[in-house]
Amino acid sequence: MSLTATRPHPSTTPVPPQWEVNRLTATLGAEIIGIDLGEVSRDDEQFAALQTLLLTHKVLFFRDQEMSRGEHVALAERFGPLEAHPVAPSDPEHPGLVRIYKDVDSPADRYENAYHSDGSWREEPAMGSILRCVECPPVGGDTIWVDMVRAYADLPQQVKEQIGDLRARHSIEATFGAILPSDRRHGLKAKYPDAEHPVVRTHPETGEQILYVNSFTTHFVNFHTPERVTHGIDFVQNAPALLSYLQNRATIPDYQVRWRWTPNSVAIWDNRSTQHYAVMDYWPGRRRMERAGICGDRPF
Repeated sequence: MSLTATRPHPSTTPVPPQWEVNRLTATLGAEIIGIDLGEVSRDDEQFAALQTLLLTHKVLFFRDQEMSRGEHVALAERFGPLEAHPVAPSDPEHPGLVRIYKDVDSPADRYENAYHSDGSWREEPAMGSILRCVECPPVGGDTIWVDMVRAYADLPQQVKEQIGDLRARHSIEATFGAILPSDRRHGLKAKYPDAEHPVVRTHPETGEQILYVNSFTTHFVNFHTPERVTHGIDFVQNAPALLSYLQNRATIPDYQVRWRWTPNSVAIWDNRSTQHYAVMDYWPGRRRMERAGICGDRPF
């Protein structure tokens, strides 16, 4: 779903004078001070200004937001319908508000993730998310976001030419499903079949080109052509090496911003143009987050 599906393009909306916008890197991330997100959830003009900032900075950060769960959901639903997660539970009173509670009660609770774009295993991955910190450990537990627009822009020209027409598969079975018994894993894949997306997608709002492979990406689907493959070994070795190279672009610090959580801090990010990584360096501390994921559209 487009950010502008039902309203004028937000780039025409000025930022309220009481908002202080502090950029955190040259291309990615800004902390907004003097804003009440609960109020934004009820105000058309302030929300349009928030959209402007999100398209500009890709991820926005806020401290000391006392918004209720209802306001959290209401703010997210201004962008579009919310999506449930097939593995993580939602708050019983607020469907779509996913509870990411890491209580270290079992080894599975101590497992985190790799660099990823939420739900790229869906045919229509999430447009974005709003994540609020409910409880954080005394130290550690940061989240890293990555600017995948710049990650693409900095690729060597010959690599851009090589990947311009490539498409790739994204799988929930190979990631979230991997720890499940085989019958449940097969059931998960039956409900959420592998999705196929372009390796380079276009942002539907800004027109920017985005490198769109991450930890959910398993393989290219159209690499094995006469132009790329003379002998089978060309495919067996070259395709996974190229995919690994592209996936590893997210680990380059130049493209990253890192956020230190405090209770009631919030991040809003554009899931189309970024990846993120929740750092698991706080065990045996506890980390409890609540996330509203917003439905998106099919990458092109």
